[in-house]
Amino acid sequence: MKQIHVVAAVMRDALGRILLARRTEGRDLAGLWEFPGGKVEPGEAPEAALVRELAEELGVDAVVGAPVMCVPMQMPSKHLLLDVREVRFTGQPRGLEGQALVWVPLHKLSGYAMPPADLPVVAELLRRAALGA
Repeated sequence: MKQIHVVAAVMRDALGRILLARRTEGRDLAGLWEFPGGKVEPGEAPEAALVRELAEELGVDAVVGAPVMCVPMQMPSKHLLLDVREVRFTGQPRGLEGQALVWVPLHKLSGYAMPPADLPVVAELLRRAALGA
C-alpha cells in the first residue's frame, strides 16, 4: 500500500486568525479547505518540505515551529500521515497555484468543509485554546 507523508502549517496572522487554502479543481477533495502544505519528497526532512511547499504555494519564507499533531489516515488506496506544525512566516501569502486563501478565526474553523485528516487538527487547536495554550 502506498505511504504518503504530508506536512501542513498552522499559520496565524497578527489577529490570531488561521490561514486556510482551498483545494483546486482536478485534485482529490477539490473545493475543500485545508491547512497549507504538501508532500514530503523521498529523503527530505519534514521541516524542509514544509518550508519548500509554503514558498512554492504561498510565496512566504517560513520558520517551522512546534508540532501540533500527527494524524494517520487509512484511505482505500493509500496510507496518509498528516504532520502538522505551527509556522511563523514573513511575506504576504498569495495563492501561487490558483488556490483561494482565507484567514479564519479559530472559533469559525469548524464552519469550513475540510478533508477528514484536517478535522482532528481543528479539534486539537480548539482544545488548546480552551486550555489557554
